[in-house]
Amino acid sequence: MNNINWRGIDLNLLVAFSALMETRSVTKAAAKLSIGQSAMSHNLSRLRALLDDPLFERRGHQMIATEKAVELIPVVEHILQLITSEILQPDEFSAKEYQGTFRIGLTDYAELLFAPALFDAIREAAPHSQLSFCNVDRNNYQQATESQKIDLIIGSMTNQPHEFDSQYLYTEDHVCLFDAKATGLASPIDLARYIQTPQALVSPDGKLLTNVDNQLQQQGFQRQIAVGSSSFLTIRHLLSGRNLLCVVSTLMARLDVFHDNLSQCRPPVDIPDFDINMLWLRRNTNHPRLQWLRQCVADAVTLRVEELRQTS
Repeated sequence: MNNINWRGIDLNLLVAFSALMETRSVTKAAAKLSIGQSAMSHNLSRLRALLDDPLFERRGHQMIATEKAVELIPVVEHILQLITSEILQPDEFSAKEYQGTFRIGLTDYAELLFAPALFDAIREAAPHSQLSFCNVDRNNYQQATESQKIDLIIGSMTNQPHEFDSQYLYTEDHVCLFDAKATGLASPIDLARYIQTPQALVSPDGKLLTNVDNQLQQQGFQRQIAVGSSSFLTIRHLLSGRNLLCVVSTLMARLDVFHDNLSQCRPPVDIPDFDINMLWLRRNTNHPRLQWLRQCVADAVTLRVEELRQTS
């Protein structure tokens, strides 16, 4: 097999062979494939050279297949059927029968909000599957997608590179989260109380400065950042019973992971909303398994967002 010159082999010749076997006529085979008679004659010549056999012999007005051509009929038909069914028209994905692993990349934010909902939705539809939730962020998701074979990603990634495709899921906004008793704050909070109250910061990259601080500085103000953490759970622990305030996404503030009765209100500063998107490698867009997974995930996320927004 290593000595075969694959560059010289055209799989279209198999289609030509099949048409010749069916019609036993160069003219009719050419018409069947919508090509010229000379082109079909050329294909027959190439087949004869490739297989080292005349394949068809003319007897009067008939083309009689050689023994080798007859032997090749079932083989060629099997190859063409295999290409049609497995490559050009693959079977539809069956979630109920799937026994493989779905790999979903989630930011800390997305994992807290959606991991349980995604698990329930996917396992209900694909009960024999496994799920792997992979932690990603804006800085590593491209490398992680390739190295960890991640099927799709959920997060606030923007300006993704060309090799990724995306689907918009929803838009998130912000609230101030605080312990009313420990801080002495009450809703609504004015700008003066906001900048005077020590603040906790959810910071995925460890920085204790955000666009909010830049905006305040332009207005001649400066807030007091007391602590930062990449983990929302850590910040949530810190807020309870302490003189701390934190600006978090609205849906995160509504998670029922603690029973600390923290208060929330709109921030007194303009903090831009952000979009949550689903991303995947563009080259995998048409894969049936991944098409099913994207739809399942989008439906589960939409339902979970609606549930959280209805929570008071």
